[in-house]
Parts: sequence; C-alpha cells; structure tokens
Amino acid sequence: MGKAESTRMFAEFLRGEGYIPQIDEDGDVRFKIEGRIYYAFFDEKDEHFFRLVFPSFWAIESEDERRKVQKAALEATAEIKVAKVFPVRDNVWATIELFCSTPDEAKKVFQRSMSALKAAVQEFADKMRAS
Repeated sequence: MGKAESTRMFAEFLRGEGYIPQIDEDGDVRFKIEGRIYYAFFDEKDEHFFRLVFPSFWAIESEDERRKVQKAALEATAEIKVAKVFPVRDNVWATIELFCSTPDEAKKVFQRSMSALKAAVQEFADKMRAS
C-alpha cells in the first residue's frame, strides 16, 4: 500500500473519530485537537513508517534559551516512550515515530500515541518553566 492510500485511509479514520482532517499539498494529514495543529505522515519509501508531529509549539527566542531547549528536549525524549522532542530552526517540535505493518495498526495506537505526544510536550514545557 502506498503513501497516498495510507494517508487517505488514515484521514477517513480521523473523520470517523470526529476530527476534521485535511490532506495537504505534500500528501500528509493535517488535523486539529483542542485548537492545536498536528500532522500524520506516512513515508513513500518505507510503507511501515508512521509519524505524528506537533510542529512549532515553542519558539526559541535567544541562544541562552536554545541551550535550555536542548537540555529540556533531551530530558523529555528520555522520559516519554516513543516520543522525540527537538529544535527545528527557531522552534521546538515533538513527534511520535513508529513502525506499523499496516495503516490499521497506526489507527489502533493513535490515542496512545497522542497521549504520549502530549505528555512529551508537557514534560518539555515543565522543564523549560523550571529552568
């Protein structure tokens, strides 16, 4: 199954869950939860790879803050299973990256994956506020 079909199937799943997904110009699924924008990506070259992304949730405003971001991101990544938190240019992103043999498997772990993604963002924010 290719990226386009996996993306379409996942968008239909999200629609059935009550979300309003859109497929963007890159063929990825964009959706909102609680006013925040997330993306679901399937990989054209690796049909088993699935990624949920919460992009640009924290702006990096100085080099001093960048050092704190790097430390907090490493700690949040270490604390929360399958989550990655990392700087991208002057923002911080969080992702959940998994290998799923089918898009149906991605659907089965969606809620738990979103919980982990939110937990990683919260862990990062807590560490930033404490620094």
